[in-house]
Amino acid sequence: MYLSICLSVCLSICLSVYLSVCLSICRSVFLSVYLSICLSVYLSLCLSVCLSIYLTVYLSICLSVCLSVCLSVCLSVYLSNCLSVYLSLCLSVCLSVYLSTYLPIYLSTYLSVCLSICLSVYLSVCLSICRSVYLSVYLSIYLSIYLSVYLSVYLSVCLSNCLSVCLSVCLSVYLCICLSV
Repeated sequence: MYLSICLSVCLSICLSVYLSVCLSICRSVFLSVYLSICLSVYLSLCLSVCLSIYLTVYLSICLSVCLSVCLSVCLSVYLSNCLSVYLSLCLSVCLSVYLSTYLPIYLSTYLSVCLSICLSVYLSVCLSICRSVYLSVYLSIYLSIYLSVYLSVYLSVCLSNCLSVCLSVCLSVYLCICLSV
């Protein structure tokens, strides 16, 4: 019996020491090897997968959205400001140059050339037309009226006077001659 107790105690101690040492060593070896392998594989796989997903999805979406929004906002702000400044400056400078330089030169040249050409053409055409109208209409009317009135009056007065004088002279000559014979 003593032997059985001793054996049981010895076995229990040995087993407990063996198990504690073995478990401790196995656990530490297991943990160190398993965890290092698992963690390295897990981390490398997870990091590569996560990084590739992150880079492909997040960066493509973020970059495309960010770039499109940023570019559209920046371009619209830049273009609106730049165009407004450019147009206001350009219009003010161009208008002032145009109004101060080009317009007076153009107007003076245009007006002098146009007025000289227009006046010369107008005067030559107008004078030609007026002269022809005057000569054709006025003179024809004037001459026809003048001649008709003048001839009718002149001929009626003159002929009547001439005939009366002529008849009276002729009668007096005839009477003189007739009486003197």
